[in-house]
Amino acid sequence: MSTAACGINCDVCKLKTSCGGCVSGVDPKAQERSLELKEMLGALCPALDCAIKRGQDYCLRCDDFPSCKRLYKWEIPYSRVLLDLLKDFKEKSGL
Repeated sequence: MSTAACGINCDVCKLKTSCGGCVSGVDPKAQERSLELKEMLGALCPALDCAIKRGQDYCLRCDDFPSCKRLYKWEIPYSRVLLDLLKDFKEKSGL
């Protein structure tokens, strides 16, 4: 099973057959995969690019999640509605 830096499990994503799946931000092949995705999509994956730069394995473990400006801007893979719900949950639960 592979889990992308954004936290999505590639094995359950129906796009895996076309994109080939992803890696965590600290995977030795992360930079190479980021460039492959950029070539395929025409832009860097915002989640993977940020995880690489921060040395973070997954967005969900980052202190900025779910209030991440990058995820809010691109809405990939999380919508603003979901990010807001997660932010409210985090605040109410004291996490």
